[in-house]
Amino acid sequence: MRVLVAMSGGVDSSVAAALMVEAYGQDQVVGATLKLWGGSSDSGCCSVADVDDARRVADRLGIAHHVFNFSSEFTEHVVDPYVSGHAEGLTPNPCIECNRHLKFDRLMVRATQLGFDAVATGHHARRATDPDGRHRLLRGADPAKDQSYVLAMLGQDQLARCLFPIGGMIKDEVRAEASRLGLRTAQKPDSQDVCFIRSDVGRGGFLADRIELHPGRLVDHETGDDLGAVEAVELVTVGQRRGMGHGQDGRRRFVTRVDVPARRVWVGPPEANRVHVLHLHTLAWTAEVPGGGAGPFAGAGPWPVLVQVSAHGKELNGTVAVTSARDDGGVEEVLVTLDEPQRLIAAGQTVALYDPDRPDSVVGSGIVATSSEDHEDQAGPVGAR
Repeated sequence: MRVLVAMSGGVDSSVAAALMVEAYGQDQVVGATLKLWGGSSDSGCCSVADVDDARRVADRLGIAHHVFNFSSEFTEHVVDPYVSGHAEGLTPNPCIECNRHLKFDRLMVRATQLGFDAVATGHHARRATDPDGRHRLLRGADPAKDQSYVLAMLGQDQLARCLFPIGGMIKDEVRAEASRLGLRTAQKPDSQDVCFIRSDVGRGGFLADRIELHPGRLVDHETGDDLGAVEAVELVTVGQRRGMGHGQDGRRRFVTRVDVPARRVWVGPPEANRVHVLHLHTLAWTAEVPGGGAGPFAGAGPWPVLVQVSAHGKELNGTVAVTSARDDGGVEEVLVTLDEPQRLIAAGQTVALYDPDRPDSVVGSGIVATSSEDHEDQAGPVGAR
């Protein structure tokens, strides 16, 4: 089997490449690094140093290495939506959109064109195949590094051609294997930041170069009172606490709504910073579509699910129900209801759904359109867009 390994220049993808060489041989494995960001970068997987690390690891393993320039697609599908999302008061997740459009779409197309049978990555996730041939995306073996959340947009077509060689390893085992093999990335720190934003510029500086930032006013969620100024409404996100002031009662204040056109940021006490209902769009299903009558979605619904609202957030109990379906049986929007209210979740963020009967198994994902305290609160300030 011919395998193309996506090599970011980090230790995880380095060991993934080594394991593929061990399994299939040097002549069947090729490394590929994606040139995604055309601007300057000092972190993530877009820096010159990362490309060099990937190339040197490939040399060490005795495999060919290529660099694919997907910078225009990256700008179109990741950077531009990130910028426009902030201009609309959303909080996008660029890493997930990069996976959706670049690593598991554009790269897979290129791999097929070049005659590869599979694409391997260094993600901490696993793939299983059921007796009926359906593939499932499972959590990685290391709970602290599990990346199933950022892969929850994968469907059957992608999963059929994906390999996750390190998914069954914990991080210490990955680093130990890299050290044993003498790979230069063995002790390289994990990337933590958005790859196309330089640390010395930050999100504010990056966005200020691309959109006009507007000062706004802080408004009390409960009384409507003006509480002062905010430097740029486009840089504020739902749930944010820092810089949002305190009430006369001394209670902390959280952002409950960002209204960019009105230049207002609504803030409220902790009890106002709660979400019970999530409306999701841009839906993806790993195996079964709600209403299809199979697996975790058998019956009429709503169906129980486990909900994860951040990369390493805790699992939340809830239900999912279809609110908008297409004529072809596809699902356009769903309503997720949490059993217990949680902190508000910003519009634009991704929610991953897991099977409560198989808690390590992803069933799908969607992007938050709105979140609120209850079904009847959609027009109020809490969580509304």
